[in-house]
Amino acid sequence: MLVLLPPSETKSDGGADAPLDLAELSMPQLTETREVLVQALVALAADGEASQLALGLGPTQADEIERNAKLWVSPTRPALERYTGVLFDALDAKSFTKAQKSKALSRLAMGSALFGAVRAGDLIPAYRLSGGSKLPGLGTLRALWKPELSRAIAAEADGLVVDLRSGAYQQLGPIPEAVIATVLTEKPDGTRTVVSHFNKHHKGLLARALTVSRAEPQDVRGVARVASKAGLRVEVASDRELIILTD
Repeated sequence: MLVLLPPSETKSDGGADAPLDLAELSMPQLTETREVLVQALVALAADGEASQLALGLGPTQADEIERNAKLWVSPTRPALERYTGVLFDALDAKSFTKAQKSKALSRLAMGSALFGAVRAGDLIPAYRLSGGSKLPGLGTLRALWKPELSRAIAAEADGLVVDLRSGAYQQLGPIPEAVIATVLTEKPDGTRTVVSHFNKHHKGLLARALTVSRAEPQDVRGVARVASKAGLRVEVASDRELIILTD
């Protein structure tokens, strides 16, 4: 099973590992595109105004541009520690036991606008690039990553893929056969609406349940059983979709 998480805009600083080595990342068939994008981001960082425009940054986010300028030389850390925010708070990797961390390294991957996708243990620097960004002279990221990203993820997975990426990242490398999760709020009258505030939190809880479970789900019903055992309220909507319900 491969659980594919979205990245986060926020990332931890620093790291204790050597600078980025693209040859050491998982899914080596993506190396060429990764290098094109890293080189483009580093070059773009030399122009602060152009970086702000292309990356959707405000005037107080110069530190994000500096991160991109140092992509080749800044220290790295495992992707599982690099990404931060609501989903990763709910995943709570810091609390994993040694055995659970081993499962995380084998079961978890993160989508990435810069790297396409990385395994939890891949060593990456802090950076800023969103799925909807368009870098000067390169066109859309969707055009750059398709179809090689889909093929790379499919080759990396050994069995079921649970794709928890947001829409923009799913579009970079669609996995048609993957199980997806939709978070809905159920009101007292029984009506349901798409939830935004708790979406990442509940997907993080699902990712944690799938990571630490001894089970190895083969389909959406197996995912539902793991989620229910972890205390999530879920329904199977189809062979590809799991509904997570919140109050």
